[in-house]
Amino acid sequence: MTQTQPRTAQELLDLLTLEEQVSLLAGADFWRTVPIPRLNIPQLKVSDGPAGVRGGGALVGGKHTAAFPVGIALGSTWNVDLLHEVGEHLAREAREKGAAVLLAPTVNLFRSTLNGRNFESYSEDPFLTGKLGSAYILGLQKNGVAATVKHFVGNESEYQRNTISSDIPERALRELYLVPFEMAVKEGKTLAIMSAYNKLNGTFSSENKRLLTDILRTEWGFDGLVMSDWFGAHTAGKSVLAGLDLEMPGPARARANLLEEAQNDPEIRQAVREAALNVLKLLERTGVLENPLDVLDANEQENEYPDTRALIRRAGAESIVLLKNEQSILPLARAAKVAVIGPNGATAQVMGGGSAQMSAHRKVSPLQGLQEALGESQVLYHIGCDNDRFLPVYTGDLHIQYRALDTQETLATEVRSGGEIMWFGLPEGVPWGFEATVSTTLKVAEDGVYDLSLTSAGLTKLLLNGEQRIDNWDSFKIGDSYFGSGSNEVRTQVHLTAGAHPIQIEYRPLFSESGIQMCAMRFGFRKPLPESSIQEAANVAAQADFAVVCVGSNGEWETEGVDRWGLVLPGRQDELVQAVAKANPNTIVLLQTGGPILMPWLSEVKAVLQAWFPGQEAGHAIADVLLGDADPSGRLPQTFPQSLSDDPTHPETPDLQYPGENGHVEYQEGLYIGYRHVDQHQLTPLFPFGYGLSYTQFEITSAQAADTLNPDEELQVQVTVQNTGDRPGQTVVQLYVQDLQSTLERPLKELKAFQKVALEPGQSSTLTLILNMRSFAYYSDTQSAWVAERGDFLLHLGQSSQDLPVSLKVNLTADWTLSTQP
Repeated sequence: MTQTQPRTAQELLDLLTLEEQVSLLAGADFWRTVPIPRLNIPQLKVSDGPAGVRGGGALVGGKHTAAFPVGIALGSTWNVDLLHEVGEHLAREAREKGAAVLLAPTVNLFRSTLNGRNFESYSEDPFLTGKLGSAYILGLQKNGVAATVKHFVGNESEYQRNTISSDIPERALRELYLVPFEMAVKEGKTLAIMSAYNKLNGTFSSENKRLLTDILRTEWGFDGLVMSDWFGAHTAGKSVLAGLDLEMPGPARARANLLEEAQNDPEIRQAVREAALNVLKLLERTGVLENPLDVLDANEQENEYPDTRALIRRAGAESIVLLKNEQSILPLARAAKVAVIGPNGATAQVMGGGSAQMSAHRKVSPLQGLQEALGESQVLYHIGCDNDRFLPVYTGDLHIQYRALDTQETLATEVRSGGEIMWFGLPEGVPWGFEATVSTTLKVAEDGVYDLSLTSAGLTKLLLNGEQRIDNWDSFKIGDSYFGSGSNEVRTQVHLTAGAHPIQIEYRPLFSESGIQMCAMRFGFRKPLPESSIQEAANVAAQADFAVVCVGSNGEWETEGVDRWGLVLPGRQDELVQAVAKANPNTIVLLQTGGPILMPWLSEVKAVLQAWFPGQEAGHAIADVLLGDADPSGRLPQTFPQSLSDDPTHPETPDLQYPGENGHVEYQEGLYIGYRHVDQHQLTPLFPFGYGLSYTQFEITSAQAADTLNPDEELQVQVTVQNTGDRPGQTVVQLYVQDLQSTLERPLKELKAFQKVALEPGQSSTLTLILNMRSFAYYSDTQSAWVAERGDFLLHLGQSSQDLPVSLKVNLTADWTLSTQP
């Protein structure tokens, strides 16, 4: 259709009525903005990331999509080019789901080892996080999809995340937590930013004028769109005045009265106009204004591309960190017989939980990967023990009968596959005030004891063979499932005979003053393992040349809405590792977690690989590294402590510092998180930041730079690195800066440059690492400025934060300052 009306964002703004401007400032539904048909302004659809594009469906089920390695896995690659490539592929995935905006990347830092969304972010270090995040953004936006950097700012734990105030000292805020966002704006040119749920120093991030306007827009020059996290807006005019453009999701809740406030207050009216322009500019910048995407969830495409599949496999392999390789037991010989042992052996752990989960095209387990590479006859298997937080979700079909809440009249029926339902939409004619009967038939192969469970956001009860077995209705209590809207899991154990057993689950949503809450339920079912299972697994391991013990956690443990359980592997997994190591001296531990864990068995095993959650091709990527088809080139983006007491927030004694008290969490450690904390307290970590082994060896053979630096100049550092081994591989050259004569206390050293390089055996390469004035500066809260003081600095170069054999001294000839005042 020929457009006869103006089509630039500014021109369209002048044609909008105040009511239409206000309508643009809250979503139309869960994933879309409000269209304005009068002016042919289309809807804009957003989708969850950051490790894939789920589309507009529910968090479980929905259309299939490509599942990429999670954030901490990508962070461990230290590869900006790879992150750019991932962003490019995600853009294609997004547009085929009808989305022009991806809710990613997550650039919050690892303040604590217990952050529940640790797996979603990149690193404990702001510079590494900022560089990787910016590369991801540039790749994504190169292909017409806007990034939404999140969560701005101070969302470093999940405890009371909707209400807690992150009280962050100004220097820590500036030198750590704001840095990745600043880099995303200035280097990544992000088109959108998402405000955090939490308060920052007493004010909700979504209505924090200093954060959203003074720093983000005035100081950094951001001219894109700021949206709330889902249900994270709290006021109407106040949030618009602060700089929040878009309330999500819709329809408007916090902004239900915004039109009335705008009509009565000229300042709010002007702020509404500016926010509406930002919404229109996002439509314009993504191309949706002129070429609307098909935003219907039902029409989302499920294409799978060979190049994306290959990229996920390569990125997954590159993310794997080799932590130990005694006697060079790895890589494995292809003629070897291998026993795959453990709960993550036959189950592919490819992603974390919460809003990051999706329906992957496939989930390749380590067992499948090794069987395909070696042949099934060479690979043995035993589960040994389980590591589930919840009972395994029931895999059969669920028949749902919807009834009117008042009359009990049947309104609709449908069948859904799998035992978990998250209602983000209902069949036609079914209102949110409903009840449902969910039924299925258990088909039990043999007599025995079985476990059943219910977890729900809403009231539930379970009847087995017509008899109520679980009451999560009259005794319902809010727990930590479903982002804090659901119960804890309620279990029962029953004896069942072989045959068919009818199951009936009654469900009713919960309501609150603000309306309907999240609607979800999960039915768990399993036959428990026998007590002898660990010994049986050890017996299987003893029959093989090598045992690969696949342990760790999963998306039930590593998830949004609740912090991590601790640093000890869940269940009997430590016991399993020790039993297998005793049975087979060639034991290799394959860890899949979203963050650090303790390793009481470390001295008893030959090798340890940290594989994180590496995406849908997990088993292939793992097999590639185990067999030497890929070099383990991952480097830790987070310090692994010896004990929980070595964590910088000391959460073994919960207090105001972690997880918080009386609505506040104080960042009392200030600048000292991660390796900065290790240096300050002279700790010996289990594994340091930046650490990782290879199947070959590398040496920094020379480094040079000018010995003086004038203010406003850049310093170029030339570093030559050589592969001194007999295999090709990759390493990461890391450069840390130490200020020798600072007026204010500073960390011993800080990462300020890095580069990954691939080298053939014997090959050398000279890298150029560039330092600017911010590389030498601290933030002065008294001057409201970045300050680099004249004097001497040491540049430490190496391959981890504790392997820095080369140092250079440079003298800054005069003071340098950069004011942050308007």
